[in-house]
Amino acid sequence: MDWSPLWISLATSVTATAFTFFLGLGAAAWRERRAGAGVALVDGVFLLPLVLPPTVVGFFLLLIFGRNGPVGKLLLQFGATIVFSWPATVISATVVALPLMYLTARAALEQVDSNLLQAARTLGASEWRVFRQITLPLAWPGILAGIILSFARALGEFGATLMIAGNIPGKTETIPIAIYFAVEADEMHRALLWCGVDVAISLALLAGLYIWTRSVGPLRSGLGHR
Repeated sequence: MDWSPLWISLATSVTATAFTFFLGLGAAAWRERRAGAGVALVDGVFLLPLVLPPTVVGFFLLLIFGRNGPVGKLLLQFGATIVFSWPATVISATVVALPLMYLTARAALEQVDSNLLQAARTLGASEWRVFRQITLPLAWPGILAGIILSFARALGEFGATLMIAGNIPGKTETIPIAIYFAVEADEMHRALLWCGVDVAISLALLAGLYIWTRSVGPLRSGLGHR
């Protein structure tokens, strides 16, 4: 049994989740301070991968990072390519998981009491200090939920990854791709095994999130009554 799809999927999901954390949280913090028609357009761009079919997302990524794409041509000048490589799996997983991180982070930041933030600013705290010491700790439960959901989404990404990274055993073959090609080869027992691994990881993540939110809820309520 070749377990490389598991390690590739985990490495891809962890790396993609790190990117989505910083990109999604930064975009949500920027969006939370602004309003208007232009901001609505930014919302649409960030949420587009959530509603588009993964193959469409993969096709657009292929146009950007392919040999004839703007980024692909630039990388070729340095003798590098992204398409059909492990970084391509990270890029596709990041793009499809980013909307979940952006949405949950935005919702979490909007729940923070603006009076607390304004009081801190009145006392002379900088915007960065207000965000780091007040906003982020208060919004952390929602942000953590976004991290877990983004990881689970990156772990299950298939269509965009197949378009831009292909199926290279030991290099770009993630669990969903291994399942697809196992079914194509009529190896149902192998497909079932990988399905079980994927479901087990996803359930463990969701169960951990549920347990953590249940334990943090009473604690936050107790602190609020003091």
